[in-house]
Order: sequence, then structure tokens, then C-alpha cells
Amino acid sequence: MSALLIDIDARGVARVTLNRPEVHNAFDDMLIAELSAALERLAADAAVRVLVLTGAGQSFSAGADLNWMRRMGGFSDAENLADAMGLTTMLRRLNEFPKPTIARVNGAAFAGGVGLISCCDIAIASSGAVFAVSEVRFGLVPGTIGPYLVAAIGPRVARRLFQTAERISGDEAKRIGLVHESVPPADLDAAVEKIVGMLLEGGAEAQAVSKRLAIELGNRDVDDAVMRQTAQASADARAGAEGREGTAAFLEKRKPNWRR
Repeated sequence: MSALLIDIDARGVARVTLNRPEVHNAFDDMLIAELSAALERLAADAAVRVLVLTGAGQSFSAGADLNWMRRMGGFSDAENLADAMGLTTMLRRLNEFPKPTIARVNGAAFAGGVGLISCCDIAIASSGAVFAVSEVRFGLVPGTIGPYLVAAIGPRVARRLFQTAERISGDEAKRIGLVHESVPPADLDAAVEKIVGMLLEGGAEAQAVSKRLAIELGNRDVDDAVMRQTAQASADARAGAEGREGTAAFLEKRKPNWRR
């Protein structure tokens, strides 16, 4: 059984499913490598418009497989660093994926699973899901996922959750900004599909540039360099083919050519 399932529908929506339900979709070095390669491949596929990440079975992801962690404990410092860099690379590819990403959080998300959610642009969770940054319970630290979690929930909340490893509900996850919506389990697919529909109405090139801006502008002061960067992005979009088509379509009361 493959540890990763990928399905791309006719609209260009790629559904990537972590497929290790017997261990609550915990990831090891093999799954990390497979997901990293899939992200690289899907990023280069012009037919892909949106990526939805979810888990098979009852859980989203329990984070790192502790059997894998125990094996790595016997490796050298250099081997452990190289292995951790593999996880870091995968997380960065997800965070910087050049198309909209949605975390469909169907169940529990712990440790690295919370990191995956933080790397996605939009997170929709089942109200029955539970979350925990649980590393310290095992004498570990949320190192690789740390930058993305802090960006998602802020340093003050992160300082608490990183140390307490407490479990929080879907509603609490929404309150602190880890997820954008918490909905009844029966409504999860409809909530995700609603967001997918919104995303498919946008221009793919404009979305890629807008996403990059959101990442780069986080916590930056509006200095001369930022003013120049953002003005250039707006000017490039106005003069680009997608911007000209979108403006013309609105004025002509028709759909732009990227909407199917």
C-alpha cells in the first residue's frame, strides 16, 4: 500500500492523502521523501491549480513516527542532521508551493502534523479534531516546524503550546489562528469545496505572486524597498496577460479564460 495517494481531478485540484492510517498517518523518512518529491512534481505541473492535503482514516497526522525517531537516535550527529534537513526541505516546499494549498484536517494532528497544517495557506478542520505540539512529551523539540507554527499562531501562543504540549480542540485551534474554520465532521468536505471554488475563480499567476508577497511581507516594515517591491508587483500584474484578461472580462461581463 502506497504511503501517499494523489488524485488530480478535471479542474486541476490535486488531492494528496497521507496514507498510513495504521499509525495515524505518522511520517517517516520514506513518506517525507515521497511527499517532498510529489510537491516538487505537482508544483511544476501547469494543470494543477489547487492542492488539498488530508489524511486517510480517522487522523490527519500524528507527526513523526516514533519508531523512526528511535532508530535515528542511534545515528551519528551528521546522519541526524541530514535526515532532519530532509524534513525541513519538505516543509519548505509545502510552505512555498506556488499554488493555493488547503489542509483538510479530518482528525487528530500532533507535532509535525500541526506543522503541515501551518505550512498550508488555508486550513479547514473537523470540529472533532484535536491538536497538540507534543514534542516535549518525548524529550524532543518542534524545531523544523517551529518557523511555520510561529508564523501561524504568533510567538506568545507558541511559547505556551511548545512547552505544555497540551491538547486543544478544533474551536480553540480556530481561535488562535492555527485553522481558519472548524466545522462539524459531516460538513468538512462541503467547507473545503467552497474554498476550492473560490480559489478556482482567481488567476493562477496572480495567486502565485500574491502568495509570495504574503510570505515575504510578514512582519516587515513598509520601507522604501517594500514600497518598490509591492508597486512593481502591482505594475507587472496590470501589464501582464492575466491582468489584462481579467480586467477585460469584468468590463465585458464575461468569465475570464482561466475559469472553466
